[in-house]
Amino acid sequence: MSHSASLEFWLRGPVPGVPALLQPVAHALLQAREELATALADFPPALLNERPAGLASVGFHLQHLAGVLDRTFAYARGEALTPVQQAQLAAETEPLPPDFETLTQLQQHFNQQVDHALAQLCSTDFAVLTELRGVGRAQVPSTVIGLLVHAAEHTTRHLGQLLVTAKWVRRDA
Repeated sequence: MSHSASLEFWLRGPVPGVPALLQPVAHALLQAREELATALADFPPALLNERPAGLASVGFHLQHLAGVLDRTFAYARGEALTPVQQAQLAAETEPLPPDFETLTQLQQHFNQQVDHALAQLCSTDFAVLTELRGVGRAQVPSTVIGLLVHAAEHTTRHLGQLLVTAKWVRRDA
């Protein structure tokens, strides 16, 4: 492993094409993707739905990580959620098939959402960062930059919860 690859993403330099003010968002998402891949490299799929002490399962967090990126970046574009996005949100708490294919698909879906988010960051005009955007049915006010930063923060928060839950359920298995 090269020295730069052993560093966290924020220390590896700018992400090509991402505006300077949005680099922390890109770094957080790339760091989350890398840590998730490492943590789940040998995760037993049979443990996807385990909820130790009533905590959210690894499967929930995997679905939620991708869903949050999809939804918050849609709001940042000024879009309302589609019926598909609403259905995915409602399904995030449902138990999953505890198999390798499901685990792989969930990881791939998260990686795709990170790719979509990075592409959106690259095309985000600096001039729109402070524009207001409504969130949810109530159209709670936020801004483009507020939504993008929240997406990164929320991703890292749920990744941390997933990492702890994954260790816990492995230990108990």
